Amino acid sequence: MQIRLKRVYDDPDPGDGFRVLVDRLWPRGLSKERAALDLWAKEVAPSTALRKAFHHDDLSWPDFETAYRAELAGPTAGAVASLRAELALHPVVTLLHAVHDDTHNHALLLREALEA
Repeated sequence: MQIRLKRVYDDPDPGDGFRVLVDRLWPRGLSKERAALDLWAKEVAPSTALRKAFHHDDLSWPDFETAYRAELAGPTAGAVASLRAELALHPVVTLLHAVHDDTHNHALLLREALEA
């Protein structure tokens, strides 16, 4: 299985394969038709408290990374395992997110957890 990352606002492409939104909140201004999702896996997104700390309270990337990895291994481990099983049925998967930063976003960390 190949796991790709893409902004949910980018146009869908047939090469995306199985499209999974991995944000807890629905992206602003985006219709469900335009998103062309196969699955919305909000349960594996960072917790509301962690998301707010990172985006509004200036939590550093290294601290966010540590906290989100702990969430993935702890409270959301069952959801991650379920998602991994679902994704294994598809040769190409695209994890969709609304984050502008391609190097500091939760989808990168989630992909690592799913590939582990």
